[in-house]
Amino acid sequence: MRLTTKGRYAVTAMLDLALHAERGPISLADISKRQDISLSYLEQLFSRLRQAELVCSVRGPGGGYRLARASAEICVAEIIDAVNESVDATSCGGNSDCSGGEQCLTHYLWTDLSEQIHGFLNGISLEDMVKRAEVQEVARRQDRRGEALGDAGEQKVAIIGGLQ
Repeated sequence: MRLTTKGRYAVTAMLDLALHAERGPISLADISKRQDISLSYLEQLFSRLRQAELVCSVRGPGGGYRLARASAEICVAEIIDAVNESVDATSCGGNSDCSGGEQCLTHYLWTDLSEQIHGFLNGISLEDMVKRAEVQEVARRQDRRGEALGDAGEQKVAIIGGLQ
């Protein structure tokens, strides 16, 4: 059973958005830096998340993305579903052609497991994740790292500007 990068990155980016919601619209560039996810990949994911009405975009200076609903109203399974991912434990992709075009002996076991996982993820909201102490600590570490990198970049620009 494997959840692909697309689903993992979508959940990670949405959690980042929820964690920083009080700052107003969040740019994809900021999420990209904090989470080390390609900006172009985030653009693709957010296109799908916007179509699913999980995020909305804010244009103009200071623009970016924000959650379209309260974080308590957005569950992890909904995010994964929005990017056309499925949590599937079967070897046939849920298509019932596990063994030469027919179902294998354990097809229904793996189908049931997939449904249990989806149900589990459906019961976890972004707010649930934001409230976890471990998640808060990781977010603080990422913010400190980002601030340190930003300060170093500003110092480099000041030094280069002084040389001209």
